[in-house]
Amino acid sequence: MGVPAFRLGFSVLLVFAFVLCDLGVCNGGITSRFVRDDDASSDMPLDSDVFRPPPGKNAPQQVHITQGDSEGKSVIISWVTPDKPGSNRVVYWAENSDTRNHAEGYFVSYKYFNYTSGYIHHCTINDLEYDTKYFYVIGFGSLSRRFWFTTPPKVGPDVPYTFGLIGDLGQTHHSNRTLTHYELNPTKGQTVLFVGDLSYADRYPFHDNTRWDSWGRFVERSTAYQPWIWTAGNHELDSAPEIGESEPFKPYLHRYRVPHNASDGSSPLWYSIKRASAYIIVLSSYSSFVKSSPQYKWLANELEKVNRDETPWLIVLMHTPMYSSYVHHYMEGESMRVVFEPWFVKYKVDVVFAGHVHAYERSERISNIEYNVVNGLCSPAYNIEAPVYITIGDGGNSEGLVSEMTEPQPKYSAYREASYGHGTLDIKNRTHAYFAWHRNQDEYAVEADSLWLHNREWISTKLPQSSEMTHLSSAAA
Repeated sequence: MGVPAFRLGFSVLLVFAFVLCDLGVCNGGITSRFVRDDDASSDMPLDSDVFRPPPGKNAPQQVHITQGDSEGKSVIISWVTPDKPGSNRVVYWAENSDTRNHAEGYFVSYKYFNYTSGYIHHCTINDLEYDTKYFYVIGFGSLSRRFWFTTPPKVGPDVPYTFGLIGDLGQTHHSNRTLTHYELNPTKGQTVLFVGDLSYADRYPFHDNTRWDSWGRFVERSTAYQPWIWTAGNHELDSAPEIGESEPFKPYLHRYRVPHNASDGSSPLWYSIKRASAYIIVLSSYSSFVKSSPQYKWLANELEKVNRDETPWLIVLMHTPMYSSYVHHYMEGESMRVVFEPWFVKYKVDVVFAGHVHAYERSERISNIEYNVVNGLCSPAYNIEAPVYITIGDGGNSEGLVSEMTEPQPKYSAYREASYGHGTLDIKNRTHAYFAWHRNQDEYAVEADSLWLHNREWISTKLPQSSEMTHLSSAAA
């Protein structure tokens, strides 16, 4: 073969190789080479200013809100009074209104080993106006405290909205940096999607529940002003039969309420909400999900109910990732993947967010649903109708980061990095949303990784053929 022919053949092979990589056939994407400082961090001491109780004996503390219905016209407000029940009442009003409304809540308490909780109040306020700023007051007299929140726009297909993404937060100095980084991010998340593992109180002797209290005071600066959508992780299990505590999720379920009844859920560990143009499904990695289980039956019915003309963006939250290329917790989500992944592809879920692995990773659009006992198709493959899987378990907890990764990087892995951070999901309209991951060590506006998401349902079925995505890259999916 002459030199020109050789060069031509080599060029063809090179182009073919690039095409294969673009289609996701070659080995994986980017493993970040970012060099971190020492990531070890213990919990902040209890006398830290971020844990300081509000002034006044028995003043309300640990204030947090979440969505209280299916569409965003209701809010659940929760708080703790440490010594006495105090008032269950919430007084609230719209920003430009002189009318003061009030709602009555209730309180619960619990015992855990040698700990007795304060009085945990929950109050639901209903029939709120969309896209309106409300002030609310809890407590009374000199102990009253005032906060505010903004309701979402009315549910609709082209309603823009911005979510924050945080997981595995804990209460270390890294946790504090993550929360500060989120608060000062110029993208300005309006609601946090939290993918599990809150306080890490279970890492203390006898699952020291005073660390649930300190965590509630720590995050109040955000949770009192915007809804956090809760997902339960393994550190919420708090099951310790060796000290007589065998009831799973006991502290978590007493402290955090969710609107599971609004979505016909049989448990507060799985539920759904609609917010702006998104339909958000929360699953429980630590509850049964086999075919006869309540969670399985609920999800089967729930996915049938999603109207993509009303809420084009279908988002799933869970704690344990279905796809992860880190050695720690490797394939722990495999059982749930086998059960639920075919549904995620069938219903064109746009993105699945998870935590558990203390690092960041973003996948390509892949699935592993073709296998049967004779075809040998047992590896993830590119699938334009599959979700992007994002692991964001990098909030900052005391267990530290996981840095050991499987090598070579699998082809389903588009970007991975063991650093602390948070994410934002900025939905623009029915077809486009922008996800960004922000590393704690960077300036607030810096995006360490980012991705344009092209809506699966609208791109593939509702828009003209010329608008469809034909391939996937690290810049768009």
